[in-house]
Amino acid sequence: MKAPDAILIAGPTASGKSDLALELAERVPIEIVSVDSSQVYRGFDIGSAKPDPATRARVPHHLIDIRDPHQSYSAGEFVTDALVAIKDIRDRGRMPVLVGGTMLYFNALVRGIAPLPTASPQTRAQIDARAARLGWPALHAELAAIDPEAAQRIHPNDPQRIQRALEVHAVSGRSISDWQRATQAPTAGLALARYALVPADRGLLHVRIAQRFERMMAAGFLAEVETLRCRPDLPRSAAALRAVGYRQLMAHLEGGGSLDEAVQRAVAASRQLAKRQLTWIKADPGWQRLEPFDRQTLAHWVDEIVFVCRAS
Repeated sequence: MKAPDAILIAGPTASGKSDLALELAERVPIEIVSVDSSQVYRGFDIGSAKPDPATRARVPHHLIDIRDPHQSYSAGEFVTDALVAIKDIRDRGRMPVLVGGTMLYFNALVRGIAPLPTASPQTRAQIDARAARLGWPALHAELAAIDPEAAQRIHPNDPQRIQRALEVHAVSGRSISDWQRATQAPTAGLALARYALVPADRGLLHVRIAQRFERMMAAGFLAEVETLRCRPDLPRSAAALRAVGYRQLMAHLEGGGSLDEAVQRAVAASRQLAKRQLTWIKADPGWQRLEPFDRQTLAHWVDEIVFVCRAS
């Protein structure tokens, strides 16, 4: 059996992806490439579940702390950076293991980024006007009628992505999903072993999400957000601040309800995020599903992944 060029481990938040990767690191020489849209930002540590310095000293990690939070970072930039990291790790004779839950990044890497029509300010203004009159959930319903596949992936309260999907259809007459299906994958020449942690017990996943958020709060997450809030170079419109947890705690610090309410909203948003992550995985048959909460079953899969890593 030929070893793959890289291993991908995806899954919803709090499903144990990082733990699985670190378990692999105890048995085979790997380096981890983060697939996380918050871990790229410096100062976004506790809320992004960023590995601590000791872990990063023990196992090399890539694509962490590569941007200041006022800067943008796109899926296209991730693909470019990830391909460089994969090559460099392979050149060192080690196995690249890409780990995370930003499914947009995984999708861009595995399927490519569609050469979508350029933005149309006039069309966007028309969409924004309709949203102001009807609300974004109503426009999400419009999207569901013309592109059910995209509507399933995009949350009704995600105006940026709803707007873009509607704009692409209005400008080109084709759905954004059609454009994406016709795209060339940047990893077409690479052999990828793809694993997704998909828990059968969603109730247990929800409990783990709440418990992890409690641990983040105990570790000083609120103080981390307060530090970000006090940065003069970080506008409230920064994309980094839209991340789950950061958004809700920032709202609390600026007078938007009690801390308990903010925590409840953050946990609920984390559960919605997990649902969307699982929707991405379900839509892609290329992921080999693993049950993360059955230790015996997971141990079997770890053995298989180790075998794959050692194959020559």
